[in-house]
Amino acid sequence: MTVATRIIAVRHGETDWNVDTRIQGQLDIDLNARGHWQAQRVAMALAEEAVDAIYSSDLKRAHSTALAIARYTPQETARQVQLTTGLRERGFGVFEGQTFAEIADQWPEDARRWRQREPDFAPPGGETLLQLRDRVASTLEALASQHLGQQIVLVAHGGIMDALYRLATQQDIAAPRTWELGNASINRLLWSPDTLTLVGWSDTRHLDDNALDEIST
Repeated sequence: MTVATRIIAVRHGETDWNVDTRIQGQLDIDLNARGHWQAQRVAMALAEEAVDAIYSSDLKRAHSTALAIARYTPQETARQVQLTTGLRERGFGVFEGQTFAEIADQWPEDARRWRQREPDFAPPGGETLLQLRDRVASTLEALASQHLGQQIVLVAHGGIMDALYRLATQQDIAAPRTWELGNASINRLLWSPDTLTLVGWSDTRHLDDNALDEIST
């Protein structure tokens, strides 16, 4: 029987730039007040999970979310968040700091290629979707291979979650997205040296108004 690594993949909580539809990329933007609330909610939702390690992007919005999860993790060995640049958001080059509307206005042809998900297109100074997918796949293998038979948490970004979903479901890199990438959502995968399987996706029940009421008191 193949031994696998169970993965809980969490997108960071909300930032002001998420609200403004402003591209963050690898700029280091922290959570807003709602984002910190979401981080606490997801932390409470995972508080009873057996977690052997927590890995996070080194960008503040992911790291802050991971630290909240670590505070509620019962296993002492998992309370030290391990940072890795391999889980950073896609590099968007000149698009970073711009809203969707500003990108469409300043770089209309580049905006078209971005919207159409051309695999080999990169905003000037940024990454292509192919480069992002390869980075996510190699980072996942490097981390998950250390924890066969265990469960780990990965805290990262929307682009990373999208790449994980496509890798697990074998969706074409250019296919239109039909799945959710919600802030602070819980996504579950199973990794083995031979395959990556989707177990559950975009669980946001912990963010409902009537969920985990003790957090709000």
